[in-house]
Amino acid sequence: MPELLPDVWVLRISTYDGYDEAEAERTLELLDPGERERHSAFRREEDRARYRAAHAALRRLAGAYLRQEPASLVFGREDCPLCPEPHGRPSLPGTGLHFSLSHSGDLVLLAFGATAVGADVEELPSAKQADEVASALHSRERAELAALRGDDGARVAAFGRCWTRKEAYLKGTGTGIAVPLDGTYVGAGARPGDVPGWRILDVEAPEGYAAAIAYAV
Repeated sequence: MPELLPDVWVLRISTYDGYDEAEAERTLELLDPGERERHSAFRREEDRARYRAAHAALRRLAGAYLRQEPASLVFGREDCPLCPEPHGRPSLPGTGLHFSLSHSGDLVLLAFGATAVGADVEELPSAKQADEVASALHSRERAELAALRGDDGARVAAFGRCWTRKEAYLKGTGTGIAVPLDGTYVGAGARPGDVPGWRILDVEAPEGYAAAIAYAV
């Protein structure tokens, strides 16, 4: 049976109607009370607009896949793989549709699939920030980044690849960064590492960003 790839969507928030305050109320009507409460908790309009656009897009796309009204969708949480509490992956119970959402800067990344999926997009950090965080990565990933010393641009790009691959994989498993970041090798090179039971793919992103998805196979 052929492998079914997830659908991937990239949204630039500043061009989305939910970012415009004039459209904010219409967009908010799609969200449930909990989402509206979280939206209101942000102090800056920029952060409220990012949340509004990302979650409205999630509802509109999921509604289209499921042929349901976006505002009618009921989201839940799967059980955590590390404990019995229901704070694992976000879910749409009873639908069979798996999804993942990530946003950073001006971008939102969404992935939808028939199996567990994780998505991550990040603005690229400074070389100093990348070097500080790299110490938490897998030993092979640290070695790949160390080989790029002297070329800050290449090293930061490699770090971005590695970090988004790792975040996407950990979001897909439902553990998030509650597990050690050095526990699984996803690679910092041009090709993602092989992770048993999972496929990791880089996602093309605008300059200054890195993005990836991971899905169960």
